[in-house]
Amino acid sequence: MHRHVRTTTLTAVTAAALALAGCSSGDKSDSGKGTDTPTAATSSASSTGGDTGGDTGGDTGGGSGKSGSIDGTWVATTGGKTIALSVSGKIAAIAGEHVCSGSVADMGKQMLSLKCVDGNTDRTMGAVESADGTSLVVSWDGGVKDTFTKADNIKLPSGLELPKS
Repeated sequence: MHRHVRTTTLTAVTAAALALAGCSSGDKSDSGKGTDTPTAATSSASSTGGDTGGDTGGDTGGGSGKSGSIDGTWVATTGGKTIALSVSGKIAAIAGEHVCSGSVADMGKQMLSLKCVDGNTDRTMGAVESADGTSLVVSWDGGVKDTFTKADNIKLPSGLELPKS
């Protein structure tokens, strides 16, 4: 059953990222060389009241910054590129230019340890700098810092053919 949940989560993140990538600007005027300035992605979806009660109490609240659950679907635009992050308990997946999946661990602060399908290492080890339930900031060892916005109300476009498990 856990394998099915992981596969479904990764599939949903990938599909959401592909759908969101189609919504991003085609403007290539931002060179972004060495100055990636994260901006929160704008979303027409609004929060409907927060936590659904699925937390198992595993978060110790360690680390600096604001403390909050990182479970859910998150979207960021960094360097002009849209990235989707999905976290469910101890499982995490990110999709954008690269698709990566892995785990969440508490190492004094919450850490995301991911492995990308194509071997990319830009976002394979990330430290949660802050999380307040609507915003999530992750600093990656690859030098990128993403500011995510909660996007639980994003729906996949109709007509997508998802793999059968």
